[in-house]
Amino acid sequence: MPLAPYACDPANSRGRRHPEAAAPTRSEYQRDRDRIIHSTAFRRLVYKTQVFMNHEGDLFRTRLTHSLEVAQLGRSMGRSLGLDEDLIEAIALAHDLGHTPFGHAGQDVLDECMKAHGGFEHNLQSLRVVDKLELRYPAYDGLNLSFETREGILKHCARRNAELLEAAEPDGVARRFLYGGQPSLEAQLCNLADEVAYNAHDVDDGVRSGLLTLEQLEEVPLVHFYLREALVEYPNLDGKRLLFETIRRMLSAQVYDIIDATRLALAEGEGIANLAAVRAAPPLIRFSPEMRKASTELKRFLFAKLYRHSQVQQTRLRAEQVLRDLFRIYTSEPAQLPPDFAGATDAPRACADYIAGMTDRFALREHQRLTGLTLF
Repeated sequence: MPLAPYACDPANSRGRRHPEAAAPTRSEYQRDRDRIIHSTAFRRLVYKTQVFMNHEGDLFRTRLTHSLEVAQLGRSMGRSLGLDEDLIEAIALAHDLGHTPFGHAGQDVLDECMKAHGGFEHNLQSLRVVDKLELRYPAYDGLNLSFETREGILKHCARRNAELLEAAEPDGVARRFLYGGQPSLEAQLCNLADEVAYNAHDVDDGVRSGLLTLEQLEEVPLVHFYLREALVEYPNLDGKRLLFETIRRMLSAQVYDIIDATRLALAEGEGIANLAAVRAAPPLIRFSPEMRKASTELKRFLFAKLYRHSQVQQTRLRAEQVLRDLFRIYTSEPAQLPPDFAGATDAPRACADYIAGMTDRFALREHQRLTGLTLF
């Protein structure tokens, strides 16, 4: 399918911070995707928590499987909308590279530990990973990704950090956070695909874990509708098959809703004929109002019943202690850090970089080595 006029065309990319000759067989965005897949940070995602820690079960989602699901959803929707699938895939695969071990608990602890040193944002850390922390090439730090992929990775950014990024890279990836405007449609699509994937797989993992039941989930209109629809067609369906069929129908409905709502927004938006018009318009990748309401209700349910479940909270408290202890020890005893981090000029940031790059199990091993404690 040819690219729509408002899509990102790799032939018109704003390029890389360090100029490179074009690849003979790949577009700029295909090249970005390949660099991300071969990066160290991407491999580590397989042992980074989504909601449930790795040792709690082999079938629960990790940051890696989540990223793959976002990429699949994004590509499917992008194909229907005439967007660049390779750029969508690159952004989706890289969007969580900066996430800490132990999921959002790790991010919150590092932000707390770094309050006096600029704070910690996982989106900004993902950009930092691809711009600086990956050390794979002789001529520069980072992966030297294209502007459009880097822009998509930086989903959120506090104003202070945006000002620092803009000072270092004028008219760069942080400019929109200071002066308004939107990223590409490919980036906008990844943001929404992330939400869709999150909700669906947390329903699945929540039921698999025993912390949620299908009966509880029927309180949520979005789940109730598609569960009942599945039972009308398959009256004897139960257990895992009923769960999977309900989630499948929910996912399909949300995907088609986004495609239809986005097409309507593009048709109604006068002059959305190129990428510049996309950047100047309000967000164009969207749910319909009805699906937005339904998705928000599901998120609220999951927050109250799953993310705040006592068992998840107990795990979270132990994870927080692990990372607080690691940060305290590394900042007071820099010799405990690997050589690449021990001699850094900005010691607190180096500690945050090192801890953020850890997998769950490596963080636990390091904590046990340094403290003698076994918390899990």
